[in-house]
Amino acid sequence: MQATINATLVKTLTAQPLAADQDVRDNKLRGFVLRCRRSGIHTYRAQVGRGQWVTIGTTDKLTTQQARDEATRVLSAVALGANPVEERRAKRQAHDLAGFLNDVYEPWATVHLTTGTETIARLRASFAELLETKLSALSAWHLERWRTNRRKAGVRPSTINRDLNDLRALLGRAVQWKHLKGNPLDDVKPERVDRRANVRYLSRDEEGRLLTALAARDERLRDGRASANVWRDARGYEPLPTLETYADHLTPLVLLAMHTGLRRGELFSLEWPDINLAAARLTVRGQTAKSGQTRHLPLNGAAIGVLTAWGPRPAGYVFPSPNDSSRPLADVKTAWLELLKRASIAGFRFHDLRHTFASNLVQAGVDLAVVRDLLGHSTILMTEKYAHLSPNQAVDAVARLVRSWLVDCIS
Repeated sequence: MQATINATLVKTLTAQPLAADQDVRDNKLRGFVLRCRRSGIHTYRAQVGRGQWVTIGTTDKLTTQQARDEATRVLSAVALGANPVEERRAKRQAHDLAGFLNDVYEPWATVHLTTGTETIARLRASFAELLETKLSALSAWHLERWRTNRRKAGVRPSTINRDLNDLRALLGRAVQWKHLKGNPLDDVKPERVDRRANVRYLSRDEEGRLLTALAARDERLRDGRASANVWRDARGYEPLPTLETYADHLTPLVLLAMHTGLRRGELFSLEWPDINLAAARLTVRGQTAKSGQTRHLPLNGAAIGVLTAWGPRPAGYVFPSPNDSSRPLADVKTAWLELLKRASIAGFRFHDLRHTFASNLVQAGVDLAVVRDLLGHSTILMTEKYAHLSPNQAVDAVARLVRSWLVDCIS
């Protein structure tokens, strides 16, 4: 189709869904094209050779005159012998790791990855020594040297693998988006990790101390609020809201983690519509789950009690930010570390509450396949780290050998 590409034409073509994709070639500027798609994404393009195109921009970002001016510039450069396709490819390949991370990957990751912000921060911190390296120069040798330095620094193999996986994903996108010809991490093998090493979880004594510290913390905060209101009342100020069973989010957050095994990010992203107290069920939505898969968890009596006391609401985050209820809670590090100090618990991360949940289930005789489903693990291999905690399975196995030997001797 040929026509004059102007605002009226664009408005007409974008006003309603298209039955089929179509290209509109401008009848005034040869090579200037409006590409309209059924998806609703319409772009201005310049054809600079057989099968070679330069995308100028989308109709929602550029006016027709802006697009025409840029197309004129590109096509004029081609007439003078320039090759804008190669120039753009060279510009993409000129990115160093920091430039690609900041300008290209971060805007995409923060929208499409559940933990995009955290991943970007981790990439910057973990690969600081490689940020000024050109993408096109990045090699398996650079990464092996980086890994050697991390090992010398005492970083755990599982952490090294996590960081390499983050970088592998970034470089994979760089290849997909034509910023790189190949992924240098294809030649880098992951660290060997003992998947069945001991995991850190709360002992019964530690669990008791943690619960006591939580209760004491809530009482301190309630007493502090009551004291503040006495002071305000004496001066004629409006009293602050009375603190209820839980003084703030920390106690219900910790208790729910202990009784559901949810990851911290899953807890932060949890919304009240995800919880059905009548059916005793909690839903982790795929877009907030690490695996990307929705899963449904049964709620025990303790979890139901926590959520009921915390206050069911028709909408909103279960644990909203104290500063903006329209946003989820972002961090509990300061309060968590202070809680551990008061409970005299060392070497314990918030994520270890998830290990505590799983370990308690396995020690109670729950099958590993059930534990896998509750945790949302993609494979049973990830759950096998808890297998050694099973109270009967290994004992029964070796006992059978003795029984079999005795039977053979008697017969």
